[in-house]
Amino acid sequence: MKLKNIFLAGVSVLALSSCNDFLDVDAPSSATEEFVFSQKSEITRALNGVYAQAIVGDLYGNAYQSKFIYNSDVDMQISSNSAHEAGSFARFDCDYTAGDINKLWKAAYNLIEYANKFIASAEQSIFYKNGDSDVVQQVGEAKCLRAMAYHDLVVMFGDVPFFFAPASEHGSEYVPPVADRLEIQKALINDLKVTAPTMASSGSVTVEHCSKEFAYALIARIALTAGGYSLYPDKNDVNSYGEMKRPDNYEEFYEIARDNAYEVISAGTHKLVQDYQDVFVNECNYQVVNNDDVIFELPFAKESTGNTGYIQGPTYSAYEGSTVGPWGEAKGSGRLNAFYRFLFRDKDLRREFVNGLWYYSYFQNSDGAFVDSVYVRNDYTVHNNKWSKLWTAEGNALGSKTSGSTGINFPYMRYADVLLMYAEAANELNNGPTDEAVKCLEMVHNRAFADGDPTFIAEAKTSKEAFQKAVLDERKWEFAGENSRWRDLVRTNTYSRELIYSFLRYYSVGMQNAGSGSGYEDAINTYDGKQYIDNLPERIYYHSYKIEEANERAFRAFAPQLYGYQISGTSVLKNYPNQSLKSLRIYNAYERASREPTKSLITVGGFTAPAWEKADFYQWGDTNNGIPRDQCLYSFYGFIRGDINGNVWLVKNGTLVGLPSNVADIKDLPAVRYILPYPQEAIQRSAGVYKNYYGYK
Repeated sequence: MKLKNIFLAGVSVLALSSCNDFLDVDAPSSATEEFVFSQKSEITRALNGVYAQAIVGDLYGNAYQSKFIYNSDVDMQISSNSAHEAGSFARFDCDYTAGDINKLWKAAYNLIEYANKFIASAEQSIFYKNGDSDVVQQVGEAKCLRAMAYHDLVVMFGDVPFFFAPASEHGSEYVPPVADRLEIQKALINDLKVTAPTMASSGSVTVEHCSKEFAYALIARIALTAGGYSLYPDKNDVNSYGEMKRPDNYEEFYEIARDNAYEVISAGTHKLVQDYQDVFVNECNYQVVNNDDVIFELPFAKESTGNTGYIQGPTYSAYEGSTVGPWGEAKGSGRLNAFYRFLFRDKDLRREFVNGLWYYSYFQNSDGAFVDSVYVRNDYTVHNNKWSKLWTAEGNALGSKTSGSTGINFPYMRYADVLLMYAEAANELNNGPTDEAVKCLEMVHNRAFADGDPTFIAEAKTSKEAFQKAVLDERKWEFAGENSRWRDLVRTNTYSRELIYSFLRYYSVGMQNAGSGSGYEDAINTYDGKQYIDNLPERIYYHSYKIEEANERAFRAFAPQLYGYQISGTSVLKNYPNQSLKSLRIYNAYERASREPTKSLITVGGFTAPAWEKADFYQWGDTNNGIPRDQCLYSFYGFIRGDINGNVWLVKNGTLVGLPSNVADIKDLPAVRYILPYPQEAIQRSAGVYKNYYGYK
């Protein structure tokens, strides 16, 4: 967040000539290009203008963190709509008229155009030609930002318009041609390969700037994506959703991914020293840590840009525009799958921190005073507690009337990601895990386990398939809310099967609650390797209190199983980032059966533990008609859904196909239509040059 207040100036300084109408990119020009790029201070301000385009709400400031994270076994947006929705991205049901697609498209190309213009002008400057290290570094940063935007466009849209020269130079009639995704990825990789060695290390520049390590890490991410599976269109069939394929030379991309990930590892600049939760709590408190997990974080400005911590964390509701305390309203809409916490291994510290089962509401009582209340979240999802404006120290809080624009940075690239990319690529190329690959997996896994969880590593080492599954599981536990899980499943061509089971977990619990079983319970238990779906705790016991030093001994003595915080050996104060608000202690959130607490109320150090309260969970069935509620039926609508007659359907090329009872035997799974359509406005402005496939009509 240290780049605060420089972006607005940077936007107006970057001199862009008028852009073509197709891109519809704003082009402020308060100074001439010759002046800007003849002064190092002005070049710096111009680069800030490029960064400013990355952090807008329609791109990484909001949309990347919320609207375009698709449903999976980790991230989850619930829907009860039984019909098509133009903007229903998370459930794979959208169309080219959706306004948010157009906004994302324009914002990404706006960033690309700003970067292209900066790079072209800076490379013509006397400073760059003379090898000035500052300007060479700044050109590298702009190239990294450009590669970020193109990479995410390719992941979400497939083949897209591609150009390195400023489009504005071609005039308003120019229509940039659509390029094959592999050609785009190769061009990005080659560009960054030349650039990375010229850039400064993150040991000497803040992680709020693109660094040498970030450039190498970004090459690895692009290459691993290129070598993995993606959805390709059938241009001869307008109804086809496409086919999952990967390139014949995929191993070449895995080599690039492995080698460039190792460039970061061998540099020794980054380590995993901080506790997992501290990485994110530090971000919430505007602490920039340059030599640990984060390699590049998007630099938002407090009270100006970025919704990190407003989207995530517990909901903090306002009453008539006001809240109790200094934090302001929090939306808390960045949710996690209700079953995500049951898919962790026991004793995983990430599970205890990330999964949030409570929220806040503030109201005005009969005396006219504002009163704070904390409630259990017995919903179809839980909160993602990685970031929250409530984790901000009161002295840094935004003020009671502020909603978004938190200024909390978002980690676009972490060292944990690099380690796991290396492990995945090395395993693939070696046809089994190498010693270095195992070491990389261990580094990430060990941070989450006090005892290192040695059985997990031992099992992972037994085969190529076991190791790949272990790496994907580790990524599942590590990157909730970081727009990673659905991409991992796409790349490894496992999205279809994982979505089937994600749907069936909701569906089966809803059916059980409605009074009957779904018939899929055994298949779920076999797939998950755990028998929990039949024994979820339908009644959970909890109590609420503020965390204070005087109370901690009482908390430790009071209950052997308190949800969310390690009672033995770790301070409760450390594990709950906000000591001013009440929080819930939940007795049986992870037990596979409902039972009442056995401890009696006690008093320790003058503190009397509060009485247990209780809430009913998983009430997702309609006992009147014997089927699950709509939220269970329609939240994966564009790929798999139920209906009011008790049927389950897969969606294959727009046609409903019945799901057989023996799920494990399904071989020909339909493709997940995760690819977004080109926006209607782009198609119109291209005069029909751009065409949508994947069944979008």
